[in-house]
Amino acid sequence: MDGDGQGEAEVVKIEAYHDGEMWCARGLGEDIFTQAETLDELMTSIREAVALHFEGEAEVPDVLVLSELKAPHAKAATG
Repeated sequence: MDGDGQGEAEVVKIEAYHDGEMWCARGLGEDIFTQAETLDELMTSIREAVALHFEGEAEVPDVLVLSELKAPHAKAATG
């Protein structure tokens, strides 16, 4: 943050993963958790969960979703 109090917008980091049955998302450093049947539904659920978590705040922070997705047919890079 710079001296005038106008720093970068706050960002909430969310880890998304598939637990074998459902897509799940949990906040890193925040008490946020949600789940859904599809990845598209999960993204909607994440936005709703973050908005509820920060309800009453002056501004809802941006969301950064982190995920490791397996690509079973992708070839590994070689060097």
